[in-house]
Amino acid sequence: MDLENLFEDFPEELDEEFMEDLLDEDGVRIERIVSQGHASPEGFWYDQGEDEWVLLLAGSAGLVFEDEDEEVVLRRGDHIRIPAHKRHRVSWTAPDEETVWLAVYYQPGTGRS
Repeated sequence: MDLENLFEDFPEELDEEFMEDLLDEDGVRIERIVSQGHASPEGFWYDQGEDEWVLLLAGSAGLVFEDEDEEVVLRRGDHIRIPAHKRHRVSWTAPDEETVWLAVYYQPGTGRS
């Protein structure tokens, strides 16, 4: 067994968002994402075929959903479930600290509401 730490072993300079699959099996994928001042490209929307549950472990970020007026601000400890094909984008992440996300992707209808 390899012991790993979610807050270690990513690039010191984050020119781009760092994404790493931690687990990918039996229809479930767990991904660690590290951002620092990153946002989705202008005009880009995530439109995933899987449900997503995301937990913000450190930092802060803003999410915008295509059919909603209010930005959702996430801070350390906040989590949200995003249904499959719910178009969304990251509007900002904290520029002065790492924002560490833990995202769990799974097939629609297999998780609890």
